[in-house]
Amino acid sequence: MASNKMRRLSIQFGAALLAVGLAGCTGMPGPAPSSSTTNSPAEPSETFNFGTASMPLGLDPAMTADSESYRVTRQVLEGLVGVDGETGQTTPLLATEWKDSNKGLSYDFKLRSDVTFHDGTPLDATAVCANFNRWFTFPEDLRKQAPGISFQSVFKAYSDQPVFSIFKDCKVVSASDVRINLTRPFTGFLQALTLPAFAISSPAALEAQKANVLDQVRNGQAISSYASHPVGTGPYVFTEWDEKKITLSSYNGYWGNRGQIATINFIPYDRAESRQQALLDNKIDAYDLVTSGTFDQLVKKGVQIIQRDPFSVMYLGINQAVAPLEKPEVRQAIEMAIDKEALIRKFFIDNTSQASQFVPPKLSGFNNNAPSLGYNPEKAKELLKKAGYKGEELKFYYPLNATRAYMPTPEKIYAEISRQLVAVGFNIKPVPIDWEDGYLQRVQSAGDRGLHLLGWNGSYADADNFLGPLFGETRAEFGYADSEVFHKIERARAMPEGDDRNAQYQSINAEIAASVPAVPIAFPISALALSNKVESYPASPVLNEVFTNVRLKP
Repeated sequence: MASNKMRRLSIQFGAALLAVGLAGCTGMPGPAPSSSTTNSPAEPSETFNFGTASMPLGLDPAMTADSESYRVTRQVLEGLVGVDGETGQTTPLLATEWKDSNKGLSYDFKLRSDVTFHDGTPLDATAVCANFNRWFTFPEDLRKQAPGISFQSVFKAYSDQPVFSIFKDCKVVSASDVRINLTRPFTGFLQALTLPAFAISSPAALEAQKANVLDQVRNGQAISSYASHPVGTGPYVFTEWDEKKITLSSYNGYWGNRGQIATINFIPYDRAESRQQALLDNKIDAYDLVTSGTFDQLVKKGVQIIQRDPFSVMYLGINQAVAPLEKPEVRQAIEMAIDKEALIRKFFIDNTSQASQFVPPKLSGFNNNAPSLGYNPEKAKELLKKAGYKGEELKFYYPLNATRAYMPTPEKIYAEISRQLVAVGFNIKPVPIDWEDGYLQRVQSAGDRGLHLLGWNGSYADADNFLGPLFGETRAEFGYADSEVFHKIERARAMPEGDDRNAQYQSINAEIAASVPAVPIAFPISALALSNKVESYPASPVLNEVFTNVRLKP
């Protein structure tokens, strides 16, 4: 591992830069897109090759929660409001202004003028409402096919159960004015709209490509024709998706700053070592998810490394629907068996911190006093004996050929956690599954797995973005059903910002920690490596990294 002296983490909620061997480099994002400039900007002309950890699971952001999918769709589609890459706060995007009324039950948005989708159709209020109505009316069979849909975790229910839904309707006020009505106040509503899942697609493309019909399979996932060819208003147009790469091209009708890059190629390398070598061989210009095992080698070769502030959590999932994991003593024994410090020291970048809860420390709602059982293997053995554990086999799912911001080397992490669990008496059966063979869907659906590795990367700066999707309702991933916690999360969503809301989330964190529905392991720091071609890259803890803001050297 590189020494701490060679790292510089930002104090504020932002990206940090390690510039090794290259003086004067910065990790600050470029200016936000602007619809007007005093001088005509140069036409984008550069090609930028970016190394990713895997292919996306689909390019319809409403249907997936995969970070590699979002990396691409953030370039192609835009939402009503954007998110500041450093602060996580809302900024104008397709809406230039907004206001709330009726005690927070109505939101009026003024749309940006003269914006077109890539298919030439106009962005107007009718198009916006078509998207909201699509999400609200997703049929039940579709929801079962696509467990990564974000609408329910944010708005709680669909049109078939309107009494439970926070979303009421979307109204066309005029061509450039749209009103969204809610059934009850939701403090994080605007921030929730910054999620890539709520980007606005061309209604014509959604209809033509039968976006709600998942009749294709790609990388083990059922997807629609639209999910292979998204159409939005973003600075880049989808061009091609083949076995080796995804290609995007600059949209010459884009309303804002088009940057320097004319063509982006997203090229997957499923191993950190292969991504590193591709950068050193000048096959790619940048790659994400530098691992601790390759960090030192990059440092020695003078490669630029940008680090993001931690805004994700890696956890060991526990499925209470599988015996004997419904017993609190067994789940507590699992937590006590895990040496988090050893895992972080071996497999994560320096300054990654241990997690005792699921909300990162920088967010309001983080509870300094959340109960943590700590590493205590002898106590774990006692709890197993008390629970009457007889050595029942527990299937432990973990992904192959995957790297995520929250999970740098899953195979190695699995091996260490499994070793620690076996050491206190658990009978573990490994179940490795390739990430692109439907790993995410398998661990988020009902099944016979006992344990699994996964994590969550936050998209906006609110505790609800972590607790709501993970523990705000019954989820097959955990088999967790605590109605009191569900009610508290629902109540906290409607509370105004302030001490009371903060205290409510702290209480929720404590209750979740005490019941151990999963074991939070770490708040990881993730990092990117850049070639000498790159002057600056808009690194963001919430992964809002639009490539018009990449600055290349002359």
